[in-house]
Amino acid sequence: MKKILTIALSSLVLLSACDMDINDNPNYASGDDVTTSMIFPAAENFIADCVGDDIFNYAGFFAQYFEQMPTTNQYNDIAELNLNESKSLFDRDYIYLYAGALTDLKEIINRSENTADIFACTVLRAYAFQVLVDNMSDAPYTEALQGSSNPAPKWDNGQAIYEGVLAELDEAEAKLETSDVFSLTDPMLNQDIEQWQGFANAIRLRMLLRLIDGNIKVAENTAKVKALVAEGNFFSGDIKWDVYSNAEGQYSPWFDAKNSLNASNHCAAYPIVEYFKATDDPRINYAILPCVYDGSFVGQFPGAKTVEAGWLGIATKEYDNDRVSNINYDAFRAAPIYLYTQSELLFLIAEVELRFNGNDAAAKEAYEDAVQTDFISKNAGSASAFLAGNLVSWTGTDAEKLNRIYMQKWVALFMRDHMEAWTEARRTDVPAVSSLSGKEIFENPERYNVGDFIAPAINYYGNGGVALRVPYPSNARQLNKNTPAAKNVSDRVFWDIK
Repeated sequence: MKKILTIALSSLVLLSACDMDINDNPNYASGDDVTTSMIFPAAENFIADCVGDDIFNYAGFFAQYFEQMPTTNQYNDIAELNLNESKSLFDRDYIYLYAGALTDLKEIINRSENTADIFACTVLRAYAFQVLVDNMSDAPYTEALQGSSNPAPKWDNGQAIYEGVLAELDEAEAKLETSDVFSLTDPMLNQDIEQWQGFANAIRLRMLLRLIDGNIKVAENTAKVKALVAEGNFFSGDIKWDVYSNAEGQYSPWFDAKNSLNASNHCAAYPIVEYFKATDDPRINYAILPCVYDGSFVGQFPGAKTVEAGWLGIATKEYDNDRVSNINYDAFRAAPIYLYTQSELLFLIAEVELRFNGNDAAAKEAYEDAVQTDFISKNAGSASAFLAGNLVSWTGTDAEKLNRIYMQKWVALFMRDHMEAWTEARRTDVPAVSSLSGKEIFENPERYNVGDFIAPAINYYGNGGVALRVPYPSNARQLNKNTPAAKNVSDRVFWDIK
């Protein structure tokens, strides 16, 4: 496996533009000695590395799971939303997705006649483009990956990309031949074509719900999500890239990147800590450590590391890392990268049952199964007592129940899939953004609606806002004249119309 991944990663370093085609790069490993079976796990790895490292990190701040430690500075810009194209927030992932994963997948599709192999590649294409759109809204799609024949592809709008890859999934699945056995090396789903079909349906469910809430073909897309849930043809377990170990050089990439800095940069954010505490949730112990100062769980207010000492009435030098709850880095040395959890899938099913089917019993069952599934995943035992608790139990109006689905999904995605946590918060507006400032909440915590997002205390976005997208990559701006006019973190992606 390590040899296979090295082939693709060494090739990536030699690519100078995200739209360069594999066939146009003489340094790209190619030929009969590099089979499609060898290329496929490299594509899986590129995608997993994106969502499990850089995106996992900044989306963890945007989903208000993480904050910057008081005495370190690595992620001040992310915490304070001091972000524009010059910060290159998405540059590495843009290259990895286009010059890595999507180029590899195109190569396999072009060389293969096996419909099962082509279908799995199409599923990963859909996933990669979903990630691109949910970060930037627009991206090269119809003219992408044409190499030197079109070095400056146009950027398509997010709706066209979403609808395009959904159509690709339908077409590839319709062509599946039962005689074709999945032949590619597949560390993620072990060549199980039924799991790939279940993954495809789950991707459809995610994307269709975003189209619905973006007010796009609502009746048609609602019928589609209801049909998906009625058929119930989804994956089992989790979709995860589980190839890491607790050994030097084999760590999970997010841990490895943080470990190499030799400094603790992440503490827990106030919203997630306070919600854990208010719901008496044992999962707080999964990734968050009590603060050294007094042994309690203390979350830091978003964007407040340079001002919170003043709120506390102490000298800046006394506000150190011991006063906030650290993230337990060591627990994630060999952690898999999650592309889609069973818990998230169950929460989406619960939403469809409640919103569109009006089936309270089925929604309750899926909701409680989702919570229990996450408890098991995080070694938290039985969720029975927790599910009877305040703010969590299946009681109240449909709107209150839907809010509980969304809030518990946010909790479950913590230290699992931060890209989806941030994306779903934008789609659902849950957690809501508090109308109170961090300082107002600090001074009068009883006014705080527990779990609400809090606009960063130091906020380059301004206007009490939180991040709604990432800026376009600087390398796209430099290499492609058709890159659209610059966008800010305050600009919404196409489906976020609220």
